[in-house]
Amino acid sequence: MKRRAVRSTESSQSGRKPINKKDLASSGKAKVMPPDPEGPAKLQQLKLYEEALKQFQQQKFHRAKEALERVLEGPSKELGDRAQVHLRICEQRISRLPVAAPKSAEEHYTQGIALMNLGRWDEAREHLDRARKAAPKADHIVYAMAALDCLTGEADSAMLNLKVAIQLRPENRYHARNDEDFAFLQEDPRFTELLYPERDGSTS
Repeated sequence: MKRRAVRSTESSQSGRKPINKKDLASSGKAKVMPPDPEGPAKLQQLKLYEEALKQFQQQKFHRAKEALERVLEGPSKELGDRAQVHLRICEQRISRLPVAAPKSAEEHYTQGIALMNLGRWDEAREHLDRARKAAPKADHIVYAMAALDCLTGEADSAMLNLKVAIQLRPENRYHARNDEDFAFLQEDPRFTELLYPERDGSTS
């Protein structure tokens, strides 16, 4: 018992602490993990990829293709591989239209969107008109017509169709805020009033 007491006293007097291997390991790790110099570029690449997917889901294949090609320029190989897959699909969709003659509202809608992506406005309008007649309460069809009106410079018709699309489905208000198809209306006060009703409430 006396020997144990003497040893503990000596160690305490010397002021030395036992070496903790875990402390050494953790301090070593902290020194060998520098910040990723490609971090900002990878983040920008991810944002481009997410935007490309959004355009892809909306069947805006030309815009999706442009964004995907920019994704390929980024540093992340994983995102580049994913972009390649979607890029091939975009190129296929752009190069050919549906072969079968559309019959249902959805088929006319799909054909109309495909023609819009090719810039064939008159043909696109014909199919979207047929789609709307077959399904007058389908908000996505009315929304597409509003976008087409905007792309062809028909502000009044675009505003009317967009208003109806929002009445049918309020979420369309938020989609339109970030939709480049409505760039033509950005300076129109009616557009701002329709998409940002809370601003009127805050100023009045």
